[in-house]
Amino acid sequence: IKERKRYLGDTKHFCPVVLKENFILQPGNTEEAAKYREKIYYFSSAEAKEKFLEHPEDYVAHEEPLKAPPLRICLVGPQGSGKTLCGRQLAEKLNIFHIQFEEVLQEKLLLKTEKKVGPEFEEDSEDEQAAKQELEELAIQANVTVEEENTKKQLPEVQLTEEEEVIKSSLMENEPLPPEILEAILSEWWLKEPIRSTGFILDGFPRYPEEAQFLGDHGFFPDATVFIQVDDQDIFDRLLPAQIEKWKLKQKKKLERKKLIKDMKTKIRVDMIAKRRAELILERDKKRREVSFFFFFFKTGSHSVVQGRVQWHNHSSLQPGTPGLKGSPHLSLSKC
Repeated sequence: IKERKRYLGDTKHFCPVVLKENFILQPGNTEEAAKYREKIYYFSSAEAKEKFLEHPEDYVAHEEPLKAPPLRICLVGPQGSGKTLCGRQLAEKLNIFHIQFEEVLQEKLLLKTEKKVGPEFEEDSEDEQAAKQELEELAIQANVTVEEENTKKQLPEVQLTEEEEVIKSSLMENEPLPPEILEAILSEWWLKEPIRSTGFILDGFPRYPEEAQFLGDHGFFPDATVFIQVDDQDIFDRLLPAQIEKWKLKQKKKLERKKLIKDMKTKIRVDMIAKRRAELILERDKKRREVSFFFFFFKTGSHSVVQGRVQWHNHSSLQPGTPGLKGSPHLSLSKC
């Protein structure tokens, strides 16, 4: 038996209620259908169906056809496949927004962290951080100012909100975002102006099956999802040269830091030796002055030592036979 042809309503197989309220083309459920003016309408849920049946004239076309929402495309693919380049060029051609999903996440943290978050942005390992710390301590000991690039201190730990902590964890651990955060982010693009009425190309989303499932469960339906597939060799050719240059620069800085630490230790050792030499010379000169003091005579007088003290006498008071030190006669100036 040939199936009777169904005449669909103005929104075809899309839900008219979601189109009217959210400006989104959401496929309707064939089990949630209603007939109005000899045309069949499908709805996304029973609640949408009830709204339509209460005021059907609000959701159908009258003098002019219903306005379709703008183009919304999700663009996905592996790193190095050219998503950003293709997305930017296509958005310029279609005069719609180009949104890089992970860049949006980075912008939410950048004001506090002052740098991008993620494994690819963590340039310093624990060993390198320890080497930088050692260099800073040696520079203080040697009283030397080192270039800021070599002694760049770690940024102070910042206080992130609970939402920011979750976003940071997602970027660091490559994990999907929870539904409540996705709801807040995606609703700005699907439901708020000016993006709502302009359209967009969403670059790099969804990243995980859980995020793709979220789109369908919460009514954020793109018109199309484009997956860019590229040969592995092409990706290697695009990404490897830049990574090698980055590695070379990192190794160069590492060697410079090692040399600087060695030079700093040498300077500290030389300074310590020079300081000790100066102390020894000072002590030697002091002893020489003390010894020479007891054998020095002024031209206008003489002295005698009694119980470790120096007694000064006028020349005129010294007479032959005057007692001086115990057990010996005191010598006159002429005899001395």
